[in-house]
Amino acid sequence: MRFAINTLALTMSLITSSSILAAGQAADAFSPEAAGKIEHKTLVEAKHFMVAAANPEAVKAGYDVLSKGGSAMDAYVAVQTVLGLVEPQSSGLGGGAFAVYYDANLGKITTFDARETAPIEATPELFQHPDGTPYKFYDAVIGGRSVGTPGTVALMQKLHDVHGKLPWNSLFDPAIKLATEGFEVSPRLAGAIADTQDSLSKYPETAEYFLDKSGQPLAAGTLLKNPKYANALNLIAKAGAEGFYQGQIAKDIVKAVRSISDNPGVLSVSDFDTYKVKEREPTCLPYEAFDICGMGPPSSGALTVGQILGITKYFDLASLGADSAEAWQIIGDASRLAFADRGRYMADTDFVPMPEGLLDEGYLASRAKLITPGKALTSVSAGDPRWEKAVTLADDQAIEFPSTSHISIVDAEGNALSITTTIENGFGSRVMSNGFLLNNELTDFSFASYSDGYPIANRLEPGKRPRSSMSPTIVLKDGKPYMVVGSPGGSRIIGYVSKALIAHLEWGMDMQSAISLPNMLNRFGTYDVEKGTAAESFVTDLESMGFKVSIRDLNSGLQGIVLENGKLYGGADPRREGIVMGD
Repeated sequence: MRFAINTLALTMSLITSSSILAAGQAADAFSPEAAGKIEHKTLVEAKHFMVAAANPEAVKAGYDVLSKGGSAMDAYVAVQTVLGLVEPQSSGLGGGAFAVYYDANLGKITTFDARETAPIEATPELFQHPDGTPYKFYDAVIGGRSVGTPGTVALMQKLHDVHGKLPWNSLFDPAIKLATEGFEVSPRLAGAIADTQDSLSKYPETAEYFLDKSGQPLAAGTLLKNPKYANALNLIAKAGAEGFYQGQIAKDIVKAVRSISDNPGVLSVSDFDTYKVKEREPTCLPYEAFDICGMGPPSSGALTVGQILGITKYFDLASLGADSAEAWQIIGDASRLAFADRGRYMADTDFVPMPEGLLDEGYLASRAKLITPGKALTSVSAGDPRWEKAVTLADDQAIEFPSTSHISIVDAEGNALSITTTIENGFGSRVMSNGFLLNNELTDFSFASYSDGYPIANRLEPGKRPRSSMSPTIVLKDGKPYMVVGSPGGSRIIGYVSKALIAHLEWGMDMQSAISLPNMLNRFGTYDVEKGTAAESFVTDLESMGFKVSIRDLNSGLQGIVLENGKLYGGADPRREGIVMGD
């Protein structure tokens, strides 16, 4: 067994350009280890199976399951339940997820939509004042109003039903043990608690768990126990998802959501009774010798990532290289064009129509012609893709903040699983029940329903699933998995995943180097450049091309695995605490 863990990464210590570089890269190149703020992590190699996730305890739980002959689906249940305990600000039983799964026996990809749904009692005006003006974002987030019907537990059950090998109840043992005996609060969790102290103190159960007796944030290294979470897991382990959706847990969640005095929600027991995980066809883009496959609507991930790569393929990124400002200008403008289409067209297609031609080769070629190498686009608008039954839609106004977590797994049978899991904003709605936080996913809808008289595709409707940027991805080569990758990060997820794909497929970086590469992305016109990294050297060139540039922290959480030459090669994002383990 080999596994990568770097304790210095927990404190994000500075590195120097003398760190180990990817093969063939010079120390002064735009390489991961030339970045002043990115901690060095090494590529992990294995032969039989591999798991990558955002916390060492969760990865170890998944590794143990795989070591016992468990499937990727089994390992996911163990990883998810531990993540919900040790990284509660990002995902958990109170949230939802998207899964992209390659079945080695069938030789096909299926996607599973476990996105949260809007309550049946919700109206399009849920986040609007009586005069029709939208709520401020955090006025909507904090409290019961923002909570949608969770999908994570239903997904765990669904995936285990599809291809679970080990007993269901055994998969909860690692999380139950940690919750009962306690785990050490990590530096990242401690920092997140401190940053969110005021809103975490708003509700008694949340404050009691995340703050000490004097009302101060828990310090890193504090031993934290969660018996309520252990009890909830024990119930689900015994009764399955039914114990969550048709039992006391659901009733407790509804009570917690509706009893918030200043911002109550409208979630009901009937929303839990009717919730279903939906199997959907993957959204795939042919790209050179590969097929890049991911989650379609209500996720905008695969479509927008697909558009970015489908546009940039008309330029020679491979020759330009990662240290070319022109290459990043092309990527940035391709992203802006893709985000314009995302804002106009992409939403839950169970409720709204969407153009069929967003990934058509001819359409992407026409969008690529709008880009002039070396000169930033002055304006960007949605395009006119093929659409059999077109309707007029207004641009979206939703805000999607960075949180979330990603898990990549390949088991010994060759099954591959890419899952991005979330409670939306950090610490979700701040409301707890049964030892876990509840999501604020309803704030991923546009708060406004119409603009200039036209409906917004991502407007809130009862039973609808809010649009997401989560981009769990599996890349196929000759019909078999070649790469499993994804990231947290709100709407920046799309840029993070696109970066990793381009870095590996075009610039020849190994998985770890592609993940560690400094982040640069452009969604809505401003070019975000990762603070304290070698990416800052591009600011002058980008500004001279016409971009407005913002230097900021870009805290991706990429987890990736490449399958090549009979081996597995994994990387974990050095910006977070995650590791890779394999055998």
